[in-house]
Amino acid sequence: MPRRAILFDLDGTLVDTAPDLHAALNVALAAQGRAAVPIEGVRAMVGDGARELVKRGLAATGGMTEVAVAAGTALFLDHYTANLSRLSRPFPGVADALAALKARGCRLAVCTNKQVGFSERLLADLALAPFFDAIVGGDSLAVRKPDPGHILGALARLGAGADAGIMVGDSTNDVRAARGAGVPVIAVSFGYTAIPPRELGADALIDGFAELPAAVARFS
Repeated sequence: MPRRAILFDLDGTLVDTAPDLHAALNVALAAQGRAAVPIEGVRAMVGDGARELVKRGLAATGGMTEVAVAAGTALFLDHYTANLSRLSRPFPGVADALAALKARGCRLAVCTNKQVGFSERLLADLALAPFFDAIVGGDSLAVRKPDPGHILGALARLGAGADAGIMVGDSTNDVRAARGAGVPVIAVSFGYTAIPPRELGADALIDGFAELPAAVARFS
């Protein structure tokens, strides 16, 4: 069967959200007397949700306690809620690539560890929501990436199984989840990862969204 159920990570894959995440994290750190984290550092910290991002920011600026993490996460979420899409933008070519896949009859879903409410708002703000048949966040299911159940659950919302799926992402969480689910994975070379993209172990690597339709066709 052709693989026409395509899942996408969000932060660092579809959308360059680092500027808004960076700003929110530094607000939370400043309130606790911490130094600012550079945006390059934030790009390597993203991928496991807001609380983990705050934990990593605190760890990088002097250490953390559970009290500091809780307070920092609350501050982060307050600022991020008010500034979700102020600086975030889709990566070049995203809309054209999604339109091309839809024209081929593909069904598309977002499979992200970002909270689903934030994900839905961000995609709506950036006019990407109409492309997607489902949006599955880190709080949508009992598990999240790198657990393969997150991918399988997203595919189920498309009415598809692993034999019809492809994952597109930027991190080891995406690759590990796809491997566990038995789904091919395409990685982007420009995302948020502490591991060099070519070392993630993806089945294909693209340098831009203009390459995505052809990469998907390899598995279809």
